[in-house]
Amino acid sequence: MSNKPSIPQGTRDFPAEVVRKRNYILSTIKNVFEIYGFEPLETPAMENLETLMGKYGEEGDRLIFKVLNNGLNNPKNIDKAKAGFEKALEGKNSADLTERALKYDLTIPFARYVAMNHTKLTFPYKRYQVQPVWRADRPQKGRYREFTQCDADVVGSTSLLNEVELANIYHKVFTQLGIKDYELKINSRKILGAIAELCGGANKIIDIAIAIDKLDKIGFEKVKEELKERNLNDDQILIIEKYLNIEGTNEEKLSQIKLLIGDSKLGKAGVDEIEYIYQKAKNVNLQISFSLARGLNYYTGIIFEAKAPEEVKLGSIGGGGRYDGLTDLFGVPGIPGVGISFGVDRIYDTMEELKLFPENLQVSTKALFFNMGETESLFAFGVMQELRGKGIACELFHEFIKITRQFSYAEKKNIPYVIIIGTKEIEQNYCLVKNLSTGLQEVVLLDRLFDFFNK
Repeated sequence: MSNKPSIPQGTRDFPAEVVRKRNYILSTIKNVFEIYGFEPLETPAMENLETLMGKYGEEGDRLIFKVLNNGLNNPKNIDKAKAGFEKALEGKNSADLTERALKYDLTIPFARYVAMNHTKLTFPYKRYQVQPVWRADRPQKGRYREFTQCDADVVGSTSLLNEVELANIYHKVFTQLGIKDYELKINSRKILGAIAELCGGANKIIDIAIAIDKLDKIGFEKVKEELKERNLNDDQILIIEKYLNIEGTNEEKLSQIKLLIGDSKLGKAGVDEIEYIYQKAKNVNLQISFSLARGLNYYTGIIFEAKAPEEVKLGSIGGGGRYDGLTDLFGVPGIPGVGISFGVDRIYDTMEELKLFPENLQVSTKALFFNMGETESLFAFGVMQELRGKGIACELFHEFIKITRQFSYAEKKNIPYVIIIGTKEIEQNYCLVKNLSTGLQEVVLLDRLFDFFNK
């Protein structure tokens, strides 16, 4: 008895109605990227494991999907495979077991691409990328093991105008999609660096960022416990608590953070950057949020996180920031970068819950030619091909059956028009066109049929 078919947990099939909605989101994002001068790029699904490991912090590294080497069941490789498994059980990587992994995000592969091709690229290099990524995460609402990211990045420039443009890209995409109550949070890793200095040293920024990044999920008491586990004392945790308790308007938050960071040059630089972007991106729904940390190691300056409207309860639908040292990891120093990402799957869930998709998205075929018999269908096929040649999507029902069943097919597929060509219509060079939404039926001359659908 055969097993019941299934798919891996955290992955999904997408039927036609879902694909059309996803394509609506993707085309909107791509069009905005193109308007802002970004060009497309694609990288492989797999990267060398060494390319990915150590770039996302300890939390991210745990979620990387590793790909087993080929031929592990070969008798010649069994001893190596066993040794590799033993190392894996100890939490160590082994080239005998795995040398490749599915990409965790699009940023590190992009940095690898820039490092490999920097002598050929024209800087500033503005690229966008729309591809699936994989994470060995626990599946839940809005969180999948395979999902699509849409990234836009600028490398080779330190200008904060790039951050302003990226903030405006978020605004343009979300407003075009109808997500008007989005919130774009902004912070700076430089400010977090200043807080780390107040807590004993710049080397504590990773521990602090990783803990703060979990604030929305676990609450401050649990964050305090984690900070203690990361060897921060009570006085240092009190500084972080004051930092996280900064509230009020954007202007009030800026005033409070200036008092807390004091004379820190790093902190002042972070505040100046936020103020610049806040002043230049007035039309964007920017919200200064000092609890925003983004736990990934590679961020160095401004960081963003786009939040879905509160009523959706989905959290982040995008994020990004500046990473001025990313290509250094691949032996190519001195190429600054900044980028953002859209979470297509969560944007889809947001729009579905808020009923923001246009109703006409599910219309693919414009007209269905009824099958009225062998001779009639052959004639209708020729007419249909002429319409298709002029860009009108149409189809011919596959067999001669009752009209009611052909009507039913058109209705189930949301086809708005049916075209009837029988013997009489062929002789007199016309057809009957029925609008299924209004019930109106019209007589249309065959040589005017294209004009009917193109008006």
